[in-house]
Amino acid sequence: MNQKAVLDILPDHVDGTRDFMIFGHFLEHFHRQIYGGVYDPGSHLADENGFRRDVIDALRRIKTPVIRWPGGCFVSAYPWKKGVGQRVPYFDKAWSTEEPNTFGTDEFIAFCREVGAKPFICANAGTGSPEEISDWVEYCNLDIGEWAALRRANGHEIPFKVPYWSIGNENWGRGEMGAKTAEEWARFVHESAKMMKRVDHEIELSVASIPDLDWNAKVLRETGDLLDWVSIHGYWSHSSHEGAFESGYDNIIARAFQPEERIVKVKHILGSLGYLGKLRIAFDEWNLRAWCHPHFIMFGPADHSVMDRNDINSNYNMADAVFTACFLNSCLRHCDVVGMANFSPVVNTVGAIFTHKDGIVLRPTYHVFDLFTNHTFEEVLHSALTSPSFTVEAEDGGSRSVPHLDAVVTRDSASSKVGISLVNLHGGRAIGCRIRGLGSAAYSDVDCPDAVSITTRDVSMGDASDFAVDCPPYSVTVLNLYP
Repeated sequence: MNQKAVLDILPDHVDGTRDFMIFGHFLEHFHRQIYGGVYDPGSHLADENGFRRDVIDALRRIKTPVIRWPGGCFVSAYPWKKGVGQRVPYFDKAWSTEEPNTFGTDEFIAFCREVGAKPFICANAGTGSPEEISDWVEYCNLDIGEWAALRRANGHEIPFKVPYWSIGNENWGRGEMGAKTAEEWARFVHESAKMMKRVDHEIELSVASIPDLDWNAKVLRETGDLLDWVSIHGYWSHSSHEGAFESGYDNIIARAFQPEERIVKVKHILGSLGYLGKLRIAFDEWNLRAWCHPHFIMFGPADHSVMDRNDINSNYNMADAVFTACFLNSCLRHCDVVGMANFSPVVNTVGAIFTHKDGIVLRPTYHVFDLFTNHTFEEVLHSALTSPSFTVEAEDGGSRSVPHLDAVVTRDSASSKVGISLVNLHGGRAIGCRIRGLGSAAYSDVDCPDAVSITTRDVSMGDASDFAVDCPPYSVTVLNLYP
């Protein structure tokens, strides 16, 4: 039987307003993301600042709104003061390699400006201190003081005015440098937020967090009044220790709505602690695919050649695209609480763009961002989807029912143009979708006197004792029957 989905839309009921920052991206000093990725001064494709022009053009095309930097695990031992002014290469303890240190704060700001994206700096809450973090805010945002003077000496008279700052990255994790208990983290966040806000009270602060009630209770009760965001991360498909990427479509699609489950859990946590409507979720590091870097975090042998397997473009296919679209749909559905998301990363590794010496490859996930940033709108309309489902085999050996279709309806408030994002999760079968509820309110006026009028047509009954008639949308029909 050819089943169809039905999407009922209530155009007069707006569920909320989307924040365009859910289409953000992320950049870390890992493998070829920075060097040989966005920053490649020796390339014939680089501009006068060393940035890849083709990458910048691609990011402009998808209207990249915000970029988070410099990590990631990298930031938890990042000495930001060594990354401005005179530069000296140093050993990167996160990824066991030498950091050239030629791309620092000044270069990141310049890159964001060329892309047209807002900068989002993730601060070192591992080996760093609250004072060092607040000094970084001073360097970027003030026009007085020691660190502002250094920025001016480096050729930047006008403050950068970085609007978004994250205190830490995954400092709850044992493998993260400077990992802390919930109690330790709560005190560190409070002292950092206090000093950062004293430097610039207009900045918006995010705190590295997890979907755990006890963890958030300790942090938010300590310093929730100084925060604007809670940061959560997610990767759902991991490569093997040999660097092999998962390829089973059904197994991947079985996880398509797990990001939404994580959003809902954090939403409930915020509500239980009294912060729903006060703090928003920044899903500021996410992708279907986890980066391939076995053994690096937990003291194993650092085999950098295995990282090269991230660059095999055949690893990324329509499973990635479908998962990405469902993730963005989930952010739209929960626009009341999800205000930012940062796809991880901008380029290379498991990113949406792959760079090589002669150009770039746009992976399937890039085209999803192209569709969503250019063809969806800010108003999220209330809708109800009825969809048949199918069964897939999950990773744990069990089976899972997955809806054939996922959908979100958006509308441009100025033009009333509607954008409906439909995602067919089935890997081998098309599905029809009946869309009900849309239409403009017709009325007659001076310039359109016949917009509402009466038309007549003949309908043949044939010899049947029963028959069907098509009624157009938004119509009043009167039948006159003649035997």
